Amino acid sequence: MNELTKAEEQVMQYVWKLEKAFLKDIVEQFPEPKPAYTTISTVVRVLVKKEFLKFDTYGKIRRYYAAVSKETYFKRHMKEVIGNFFSGSPSKFALFFANNEDLNLTELEKMKLMLESKIEKLKKKNE
Repeated sequence: MNELTKAEEQVMQYVWKLEKAFLKDIVEQFPEPKPAYTTISTVVRVLVKKEFLKFDTYGKIRRYYAAVSKETYFKRHMKEVIGNFFSGSPSKFALFFANNEDLNLTELEKMKLMLESKIEKLKKKNE
């Protein structure tokens, strides 16, 4: 899977949100001042070439949809971040967030509950 530029990722965010969209629908999602229609059209063509987008054709008009789910892209992207910045260690990644001073007790408790739940599921699966 190829990397996405910031512009490509922004277009993908809108397509994931809309699920299926014509080019005009994607352009409408952008805040003012909106980029040129031709600029977004170019980004969309690149995303098709990179196989992130597919389309259905209606005469001369195309309706685009994601060929890669947001979850799949996010998982791959996070694996790269963990690999590049945390020596491939998910626990170092988690520790980085646990040590983040912006997290309050409630957020840390939520993280703890999610981890405990995942541990229990894995234990049951391995029994």
